Parts: sequence; structure tokens; C-alpha cells
Amino acid sequence: MKIGVVTETKADEGRVAVTPAGVQALTEGGHTMLIETGAGRGSFIIDDEYAASGASIVDEARRVWAEADLMIKVKEPQSSELAYLSDGQILMTFLHLAAYPAVAESLCRAGTTSVAFETVQRPDRTLPLLAPMSEVAGRMSAQVGARFLERSGGGRGVLLGGVPGVAPAKVVVIGGGTAGANAVQMTAGLGADVTVFDLNPAPLRRLDRIYRGAVTTLAAHRADVRRAAMEADLVIGAVLLPGAKAPRVLTAEDIEGMKPGSVVVDIAIDQGGCFETSRETRHSDPTYVLDGVVHYAVGNIPAAVPRTSTYALANATLPYLRLVADLGIDRAVERSPELAQGVNTRNGRIVNETVRAALEG
Repeated sequence: MKIGVVTETKADEGRVAVTPAGVQALTEGGHTMLIETGAGRGSFIIDDEYAASGASIVDEARRVWAEADLMIKVKEPQSSELAYLSDGQILMTFLHLAAYPAVAESLCRAGTTSVAFETVQRPDRTLPLLAPMSEVAGRMSAQVGARFLERSGGGRGVLLGGVPGVAPAKVVVIGGGTAGANAVQMTAGLGADVTVFDLNPAPLRRLDRIYRGAVTTLAAHRADVRRAAMEADLVIGAVLLPGAKAPRVLTAEDIEGMKPGSVVVDIAIDQGGCFETSRETRHSDPTYVLDGVVHYAVGNIPAAVPRTSTYALANATLPYLRLVADLGIDRAVERSPELAQGVNTRNGRIVNETVRAALEG
């Protein structure tokens, strides 16, 4: 196959879909790699590295889109790219169609077969392609939360870990999956007073074993979540329903009742957000204040550390990219059934049931 990689056009996005090692693996497998000039610049990967690994460097994104049988990206196509979608082409990327219905409509209109990294799901319900970015986002949520709790960031002027004689910050993490567990790891590691909520007792038991009671684990009953948020300095929303819109875990009334200068970080914003007051922001303008509460709701959190994120993502996606390139989508799904959940659009239709229900709802 001809495999295309273009420079990401989403605001403040520096990741790239493939590394030089991935290019070498794919070209050694007999595939042709077409990479737009400067595609790796945001991750400090230069064109010469790609060329040395066997890629052809193409000076226009339009040409890459036109010639590639398989397009691999990091983020959903932006408005400027929707005209490039075509019938017979396979697109593999993060799509989050529940939050971006216009992209879903364009993919269907073009007849593009799309595979969403975030809905590739194994029988044990793990998400192998989303996991590395959830790890990054979870860890970043602690960093940005600490930063915006500082007075210069608009926050209460609270140090996460406190100091001797002064209590640490109270942190609430809603969701104990991959992103939430990484948020817990970082905030607890910095000495914060951490409470984590989840509907599923399994991740709570796992976190309790790890932290041996140093982190409070609670079932996510509505009244308890609300009460904890009222007392918190930092609330991190890390809930996920694969392919669906994120559930609302805090209402506008809840946010209004939080302490002035407290901070909320909505990791779920790329699935529509889990706080009623959330609206997507960007790295160059990451926060806004509503009812005295600092909101951080960047839609591509891992892009803050693009080099780390690029390599983490590429490590996870390469085996699936090779499978689709080698076998085509139908045989790849037969060989690796988790890819079936990843297929979101085909032949002009939404074929993932969860995504379709979210868009129709």
C-alpha cells in the first residue's frame, strides 16, 4: 500500500502519526511511505530521518491525501482537510466522532473507511491504542492542575503537597481507569490528599492495593461525588464510555458550589466533556474561569509533550498499521477482531453501534 502521513492541523498539535522506526518497518514490508514535508517537526523529527528510513518526502498535504491508500493521523480531520476524504481510502486516527458530528458526516459522505484508535477494543475491554495517550493525559492532568492552582494561574494559591504544618491540596479524581489511575499516581506522588471515585469496584480495589490506604477510594454515588467536589481544590474528570459521549459527572450547579479559585481538569473533553460547564480549549489559551472556578479543557492534552506522546502512540499503533497495510481492512479484522470495534465508518455509514447511538442521541 501507499501510506500517507501529513502534518497535523489541529490547533497546537505537534504529534505525528509515525516515527522513523515505524517508517522503516513499513517500507521493509513492501509499502510506500509518503510523508509531508515538516510533518515531524513538532516532535523534533526532521525530514532527513524519515528519508533515511525509506520515506518519500512530499511537499503538499493535498498530494499525500490524493495518492495514499491508507492515511494515518493523530487527530480527527480538521475542516480544511474534510475535502480530501475519499472513497476507497482507509483513515486510521483518533476520531472521537461523538463529539465531532461534522467529521462523521463528512466521512460518510466521502465513503471513507475509518478506524478510530479510541474504539479499538480487546475482549477484556482494554483499549490498546487509547491507553498510551490516556497515560499521558492522566499524568499531565496533575501537572496542569498544580500549575493552575498557583495564584499566577488563577487558582487558590495552593501547593499540591502542602508543607509541614500546612495541609496538602484536596484532589478528587473521577474515574479510576487508565487516565484516572495515572492522575492518582502523580497527585498522590506529589503528596496531595487524593480521593478517587469509580462505578466499578475493580479499579478501586486495584488502587487500594497499590496505595495501601494512602488514597481514599469511593463508589461513585452522585451525592458523594458532589460533596467531595465542594471540598476539593482540584477535580480531575477521567471518565470514559468508549465511542460514546462522556457522562456528565458535575453539573453547572455543582461547579458553582465549588471553592473560589479551585481547578477542574476535564480529560474527557474530546468525548464532549464530563463537566456541564466544560468547553474545549487549546494549549495556547488553555483555561477560562466560570463561577470562580478555573477550567482546563484542552482537547489534545498529550500534545503538550508531543515527542513523548508521538513515540508512545507509535509504539502501540504500529502493529495494527502493519496488519491493515499487509492484509487490507477485512482480513485485518479477521486476524485481529479488536479492530472490528475500531471501524467507525464504511460504505457511507456509521458501523460502530456505540458511535451511531451517540450521534443519533
